[in-house]
Amino acid sequence: MEWVETTAKTVEAAKEAALDRLGVAADEAEFEILDEPKPGLFGRTRGEGRVRARIAPAQVRPKQERKRRSSKKTAGSGSKKKAAAPASDSAVENGTNDAEAAPERSSNNSGRNEGREQGRRRGQQRSPKNNNQEKNMSQDERPQSDVSPQEVGDAAVAFMDGLVSAFGTTGSSALDVNDTELDVRVSGENLGLLVGPGGRTLNAVQDLARVSAQRRLGDHETRLRIDVAGYRERRTAALTKFATDVAASVRESGEARALEPMTSADRKVIHDALNEEDGVSSRSEGDDPNRRIVVVPD
Repeated sequence: MEWVETTAKTVEAAKEAALDRLGVAADEAEFEILDEPKPGLFGRTRGEGRVRARIAPAQVRPKQERKRRSSKKTAGSGSKKKAAAPASDSAVENGTNDAEAAPERSSNNSGRNEGREQGRRRGQQRSPKNNNQEKNMSQDERPQSDVSPQEVGDAAVAFMDGLVSAFGTTGSSALDVNDTELDVRVSGENLGLLVGPGGRTLNAVQDLARVSAQRRLGDHETRLRIDVAGYRERRTAALTKFATDVAASVRESGEARALEPMTSADRKVIHDALNEEDGVSSRSEGDDPNRRIVVVPD
């Protein structure tokens, strides 16, 4: 990823501006401080903060290292089990031996086993009904809603306008309806709190808007997306440029490269961008929230 350069009254403000341009969180970027404001008379400062930043690259960890670490964890867990083995100390302190303590443990175990068996039988008695309900849902026999996409979108707009007002900021929401695709774009001033580091707050806001609009109205057909202050558009552009740079690096070096963990939406942008690049391919590895893309040369 190429470097971006920003200036502001303070170094921290310059960093925030750089993160906004890159569309990433602070822990996903690396910085170089070029200039810092200098103290002046009467508590004032002279000059501005100037930094340059880029998205921090991540390297693929060798497989051998992962194997060694996993073997160490296995050995450690074995030692813990051995350390926990002496279980008769309390019996000795209480003046009993293992033979006397065994019937009590056996009785407790049998009681627990009996309770589990009763719970299993009760679950089996209820399971046919539950299985039928799941089957009905899979066959789309759920109650259908006659709510229109426009109504769902209007509800989402009302929710976002109320949320912006509750945050004490000014802004307005616009709705774009394309069949069942609903896009709500919020514009205004001082909307950074609704975006959050790396867009994590925005993702949570989008989930809340879906609950308020789609689920409350019983809608199962539309796809609702929320964007605030053009963040998703800038994020898509930054990730696309980043993917292009990574593809060039992988082609030149001939070595695979792992990217930082991303959300499913960000991974889709990267995969789509890499599909347009020759000489490289991509795959996802790991489990959320640590699932990441690995770019490999063809």
